[in-house]
Amino acid sequence: MELPRTVRIVEVGPRDGLQNEKQVVATDTKVALIARLRAAGLRAIEATSFVSPKWVPQMGDNAEVLTRVLAAEAERGEAVARDGAAVWYPVLTPNLKGFEAALAAGATEVAVFGAASESFSRKNINCSIAESLERFRPVTEAAQAAGVRVRGYVSCVVGCPYEGAVAPAAVAEVAQTLFEMGCYEVSLGDTIGSGNPDSIRRMLEAVLTRIPADRLAGHYHDTYGMAVANVFASLQMGVAVFDASVGGLGGCPYAAGASGNVATEDVVWLLHGLGIETGVDLDALVDTAAWISAALGREPASRVARAVLAKRRAA
Repeated sequence: MELPRTVRIVEVGPRDGLQNEKQVVATDTKVALIARLRAAGLRAIEATSFVSPKWVPQMGDNAEVLTRVLAAEAERGEAVARDGAAVWYPVLTPNLKGFEAALAAGATEVAVFGAASESFSRKNINCSIAESLERFRPVTEAAQAAGVRVRGYVSCVVGCPYEGAVAPAAVAEVAQTLFEMGCYEVSLGDTIGSGNPDSIRRMLEAVLTRIPADRLAGHYHDTYGMAVANVFASLQMGVAVFDASVGGLGGCPYAAGASGNVATEDVVWLLHGLGIETGVDLDALVDTAAWISAALGREPASRVARAVLAKRRAA
């Protein structure tokens, strides 16, 4: 199959990347990170999560983050993600209460998240897969009534930390349910990073019998260093949307040893090398990775960021 000419990157660093940080990240830092990512050319930036601060304290400032980001967007004189506007700022909403809070803060896109593993679903959101999907139904209905679009996430699409390998058919079933529920796009997450190009292809083959490629996204973690290879395998299957996290931020508290999402810089390097357009300025992105990593007291996890920064220092 011919590779896509353009790819849309959904930057998940401000939410998925920061939510498991043990240190408290200041609201000002989160807002500045989002602004830097926007300036680097990213046009879909997951801003925060409207979950209970009891469960995810890092996201306790969700309403302030989103309102400040949207206010800054309004000051630029642009509509926010309506009628073809430039930038989307999706937020995670696990239930109707979270959706209502997000809507009050101005959200124009929300995301719901399920799992293809029964054990992971119970560990992660304390209910069965079927129960989780029914919990999302009133969210999607309320979103449609409010003119807010909904994105769906499926976790553990290749492997589960509790059950091992996950059957592609199980992934296809959950993804199809979310799609039929009204999710405009379904993001397929290799939560523990155990996938490889072969297992990713087999999973996608099953999902593609239910959902067209232009409604799918890849969300790959880099635990075993296979994330970029999995992006390439997905491109060959027709997928042209990928979630990524600046500097390789993130992880999963329910998956021991799981590293962060694939670094946005690594994905951009791959895509640009293949002649695929992203609209992202790699140098500005590397600067952002260095900035947020320094704020967190460490080096970027991204191989590309480290290589570019080393080359700059040597020049």
